[in-house]
Amino acid sequence: MAVLTDLTVAQIRDGFRAGDFSAREMAEAFNANVAAAKALNAFIVETPEHALAAADQADKDRAAGSLKPLSGVPIGMKDLFCTQGVQTTAASHMLEGFKPTYESFVSQKLWDAGAGMLGKLNLDQFAMGSSNETSYFGNVISPWRRNDGGNAALAPGGSSGGSSAAIAARLCPAATGTDTGGSIRQPAAFTGITGIKPTYGRCSRWGVVAFASSLDQAGPMARDVRDCAIMLENMAGFDPRDATSLDLPVPQWEAGLSGDLKGKKVGIPKEYRVDGMPADIEALWNRGMAWLKDAGAEIVEVSLPHTRYALPTYYIIAPAEASSNLARYDGVRYGLRDLPDGANLQDMYAATRAAGFGPEVKRRIIIGTYVLSAGYYDAYFTQACKVRALIARDFEEAFKRCDVLLTPTAPSAAFALGEKQADPLAMYLNDVFTVPASLAGLPAMSVPAGLSGEGLPLGLQIIGPALDEQAVLNAGLAIEERAGFTARAEKWW
Repeated sequence: MAVLTDLTVAQIRDGFRAGDFSAREMAEAFNANVAAAKALNAFIVETPEHALAAADQADKDRAAGSLKPLSGVPIGMKDLFCTQGVQTTAASHMLEGFKPTYESFVSQKLWDAGAGMLGKLNLDQFAMGSSNETSYFGNVISPWRRNDGGNAALAPGGSSGGSSAAIAARLCPAATGTDTGGSIRQPAAFTGITGIKPTYGRCSRWGVVAFASSLDQAGPMARDVRDCAIMLENMAGFDPRDATSLDLPVPQWEAGLSGDLKGKKVGIPKEYRVDGMPADIEALWNRGMAWLKDAGAEIVEVSLPHTRYALPTYYIIAPAEASSNLARYDGVRYGLRDLPDGANLQDMYAATRAAGFGPEVKRRIIIGTYVLSAGYYDAYFTQACKVRALIARDFEEAFKRCDVLLTPTAPSAAFALGEKQADPLAMYLNDVFTVPASLAGLPAMSVPAGLSGEGLPLGLQIIGPALDEQAVLNAGLAIEERAGFTARAEKWW
């Protein structure tokens, strides 16, 4: 039998049901991997007892013939999801020590489906970052290394870098992520795994620490497309506590999986051919087109003319919403309180926020406060909202000519930690291919499709119309079947 921690979610689910192993054996195997991989810094809090308790319940349920969809499957939980009685920090000093008295909608759905929690995964602080270097609890280190003989520590992507690193290193078979401007898809591409951002509103934001409320969306990260479909089915659903939650039935995405794309059209947006695109990325994109054509699809060129405005639009809207959402962390109600001797209320606010927020979070709060200020609101925020509407309309027009879009996920393979930290604009450019779909609220996923010249994973992105996750998953499956990506990081940790 294969090593237990090499099994996918589907293989764990089916093998457990067949009696090939017990849920406790599976939980113990993953707990051991987590404990042995502290060098990656993927987890902020480890919860082996939660995984074992869920496993013991799964073993009892199997004996009683009352199995649940994820019985026997242990997973990782991004530390942006509130978990009852378990520290939830958003990787910040501001929330260090905070133990919620409630469970997020998404995590509760997963526990109700039988999953167990291996721990809370590291991330960029308040989900702000593209490299997992802004966490108060230290960098997550990718399990991958370049093949150039060097030993540079690489970024696992962000903000869901703990999730991506943990899955790639076989510390968990799947994990939750959140995607505001690409924070599921870019780290998935960097570490050779699969991740999908569903349509905005598919997964409730209730109990998820907020960054930018009109953009944040929970989604699954896993080793392959089928696992993402399984996870998403057990994360999605209507939640009356979230005003943006979609009151729609959850489709059976796994049952609908098919790599046969006969009669489908795949759009190639010409604006995504950016200047200076690395040859590795260009070649992979061309191979992706050939694979989808082989699956029966017709390749057509489409135009998304407002794509070039997507990044500046995002970096006005997201910080504006962040500055509003993060105003609640003032030292009065919960979280950190820094109260210098003789301080008045205003001093406490200033001291608490100075100590509780990291440099990137402060940068975005300042930008957001500026663009929302009385003298600049119309010039910046109002204009950005208008451009956002134009970007969404571009996609609507494109989908009149095709069923899905194919693009690269990221403009490069993983970069070294510290390589872009001094230049925020260079860091923000990592989201150039992922941000447009986020602004439009569309489903999009990254599938590992090849290696760079340095031996690092590269991903292809599929974007679909609103509510058509099935089309995205099916195109992803067609690529997965033809790419045959089986590379994994050599263990050094």
